[in-house]
Amino acid sequence: MYNDITGYILAGGKSTRMGTNKSLLRIGGITIIERVVNLMKDLFKEVILLTNQKDEFLFLNLTMLEDIQKEIGPLAGIHSALVHTIMEKNFIISCDMPLMTADVIKYLVEFPTEKPITIARADNFIQQLCGVYCKSLLPYIELIIKEKTKSGDERSADQNKRECSVLELVKNVPATIINIESEYQDYRPGTFYNMNMPEEFSFIKDILS
Repeated sequence: MYNDITGYILAGGKSTRMGTNKSLLRIGGITIIERVVNLMKDLFKEVILLTNQKDEFLFLNLTMLEDIQKEIGPLAGIHSALVHTIMEKNFIISCDMPLMTADVIKYLVEFPTEKPITIARADNFIQQLCGVYCKSLLPYIELIIKEKTKSGDERSADQNKRECSVLELVKNVPATIINIESEYQDYRPGTFYNMNMPEEFSFIKDILS
């Protein structure tokens, strides 16, 4: 178990495409988010939920943090985590990755690098919502937020949400992006699979059932 790294779970999405809170969908009598919470609790001494819907997650009995900057997407959750954390290294994962494994998280956490971000490229995508984010990133995140949400900006909240992306952070700071499919011999395709639509939930359900 890691005592010097805080584990954070992002649960701030609106689940618009799913039509209901995707993290509360059940498979085998347990919610998707409980699967992620149980995984994280086995690895990290402290696990914190990042959410603006605290009432929906009281049953998890976790410490919860709201976004400091609202309506700008998952970067807001990472920002809130790094504002509050006392640890330099923090592991952040989205609540909708029920196929994630402890071995993959350990691989990311223990990967030898001095860069402030450690994430994977897998299944043809950069998997920016599952990886290590250091507290030293905070000034860079706040600069992105300031530039994209400055007062007097005529863009809509939805536009700002798209533009305050985690990928923008990844592209503008030193980041270790591991080609995990080739570098980690035990990697199983689909481990980072996340669900946004009903058919994706059905796919996950078939696998876990």
